[in-house]
Amino acid sequence: MNCPFCKSNQSAVLDKRDVKGTGEIRRRRKCLKCKRRYTTYERALVVEMAVIKRDGKREAFDINKVRSGLIKALEKRPAFENLEAIVGKIERKIRSKDKSEIESKVIGREVLAELKKVDPVAYLRFVSVYRQFKVPSDFSKELEMLTKNI
Repeated sequence: MNCPFCKSNQSAVLDKRDVKGTGEIRRRRKCLKCKRRYTTYERALVVEMAVIKRDGKREAFDINKVRSGLIKALEKRPAFENLEAIVGKIERKIRSKDKSEIESKVIGREVLAELKKVDPVAYLRFVSVYRQFKVPSDFSKELEMLTKNI
């Protein structure tokens, strides 16, 4: 970090605080050369990830799309109050794969795995859209597999 006054790269951190809601860290610094004080704001760089869709198209990963799908699946369900925790857990799992591209089906599987743990009804709602159920027997088959695993 270079001093904005004398451009020296030697400084001492006097104070460090999290900035609420932004994910930034505010650091109060003192230049060891000119002795002046200044403030820096630092944020971790998040590597952008591309999602490879079923049709082969690529688009930027957007956690809000995952959140939207979860809202629909969890609507009027007790687990809805844990929505942000569920979204955070899924996002951490996806980002921990440390890849620049990820297939949409991998994201879908992560969502299904989490929903299966927290709410079987929400799981059925989500899986019906995710796997594009066409007939009621698709629900029966999935429900049968779900009850075997519970």
